[in-house]
Amino acid sequence: MPLDAISLRAVVEELRPQLLNLRIDKVQQPARDQVILLLRGNKRLLLNAGANAPRLQLTELLRDNPAEPPMFCMLLRKHLVGARVAEITQPGLERLVRIELDVTDDFGQPGHRTLVLEAMGRRSNLILLDGENRVIDCMRRVDAEMSAARQVLPGLFYEPPASTGRLPFLEETEEGLAEKLAQVNPEIQLDRFLLDAYFGISPLMARELSFRACGETDGRLCNLDEAGRSRFQDAFFAFANCVKENSFTPIVLKREGVPFEFSALPVHQYGLAAETETFESFSALLDSFYEAKERQERVRQRGADLIRTATTARGRVRRKLALQEKDYAATQERDALRLSGDLITANLYRMERGESKLVCQNYYDEDLAEVTIPLDPLLTPQQNAAKYYKRYTKAKTAEKYLREQMALARRDLAYLESVLQEIQQAETEQDFLDIRGEMSDAGFIRKQGKKVLQRPSKPREFKTSGGFRVLVGRNNRQNDKLTLKDADYRDLWFHVQKLHGSHVILCTNGGEPGDQDITEAASLAAYYSQAKDSANVPVDCTQVKYVKKPAGARPGMVIYTTYRTVNVTPAEDLVRRLQNGK
Repeated sequence: MPLDAISLRAVVEELRPQLLNLRIDKVQQPARDQVILLLRGNKRLLLNAGANAPRLQLTELLRDNPAEPPMFCMLLRKHLVGARVAEITQPGLERLVRIELDVTDDFGQPGHRTLVLEAMGRRSNLILLDGENRVIDCMRRVDAEMSAARQVLPGLFYEPPASTGRLPFLEETEEGLAEKLAQVNPEIQLDRFLLDAYFGISPLMARELSFRACGETDGRLCNLDEAGRSRFQDAFFAFANCVKENSFTPIVLKREGVPFEFSALPVHQYGLAAETETFESFSALLDSFYEAKERQERVRQRGADLIRTATTARGRVRRKLALQEKDYAATQERDALRLSGDLITANLYRMERGESKLVCQNYYDEDLAEVTIPLDPLLTPQQNAAKYYKRYTKAKTAEKYLREQMALARRDLAYLESVLQEIQQAETEQDFLDIRGEMSDAGFIRKQGKKVLQRPSKPREFKTSGGFRVLVGRNNRQNDKLTLKDADYRDLWFHVQKLHGSHVILCTNGGEPGDQDITEAASLAAYYSQAKDSANVPVDCTQVKYVKKPAGARPGMVIYTTYRTVNVTPAEDLVRRLQNGK
């Protein structure tokens, strides 16, 4: 769910005492919609202006930055590095936050800048203002064609979004609420009444107030007696008082362990159908809630073209393989061609030129069955026999060639399947660059004229309960390097059985890992594979010295011997625990 006005107020109240008077040391833009301000004290302030998850928070998650920073990031660095946070405010109950910043220009003169986050769904934006409230630049420029009512362009004075005209619910009085209830259509649902009449209430909290008044989220006004109306008014003002007093509790609602809502106030409407988890801070809550969603969004945005390229190439290889298999099946009938040539040769004495067929006995059949052999009437009998022998020889040669080509096609098909699995689990910008480079080297992507800056990519690192390091490859090229170059021959190598997945190395340093260490490493191999969502997954384990790479094999493809199989069920909680233990 997007951050509503009340949750945004809770976040602002939480951040204000932590950020005031801190200086901005660095500015990063890891994604198109995200800006991170690195503040003194190792604090990372995330400003997200994405349509699906606009928000403001301190984050502990490390995000990979692009090799070349975007222009908006460069502009923010020019104006904000060295600035001091003077104030953080949320005007009214708008989904809007102003970060007031004291700056010093190149001549040492004091100045002022304002960073405005508009967290308004698809209209979200991040805007930098000068000391006169003029727009310096913004993440998304809005011209007259996009919005006739409000433009956001460099040089224009900043105008906040237009008011909805509804009364902020914090300003409501008991008399005002009673009057509205008396005038509204009694058939209206209570949550609909709240959303239509008041500004600042989210659909979730509107349903919650309805539930507290009449025990159901879609209760109607006409079903409330005097006691029910009194309960509704009490719930309304108790809710308003919590917001006025900034009495917030960061909670996440889960179904079967999967988060689906979060709130700044207690939510009871789901009853036993949802579990409630309380967090120490809203920043920790937002990190936890959006981490998986952000990873999926990165894969969708950055991996879309790679997925499309790999899928197209896979389809092309599949069609090619199907044609090759059809041709190969035809070569298995070549003995009939040689037989036809032999029978024509044996019957030359009774054949004449211009015949379209030969009807004769099959001397190679025990019953001397009669066969009919098609002939080319334009050829002599000797030429017809030679034609059949030539087709036989061609089919015999084609069989060997097609067998080699089908092996190459199956190799490419398996490789492209592994690439698609890599893309699904890619996490950082560098992961996508590595995969693109790998596909380019393999010939599936045309090499670009301009060379993209490549940073050294490191495998994922974990630590088992017994203190052993575990390294997990991020892509096929890294899998090769990890297994064939970096790993010690005594280390243990893990891979999911008969499916595509990462190479996993349990670094033993000559020691003897316990069963728990082996099980945990096998669980990582299952988690970072096509069997991530399966149970009782077979994972093969062997020493690195038994893993070899066949000549001419694609990146990531190996063979191994002397192995044993461990059955495990991958779990995200275990992966997190092993990652935090490093």
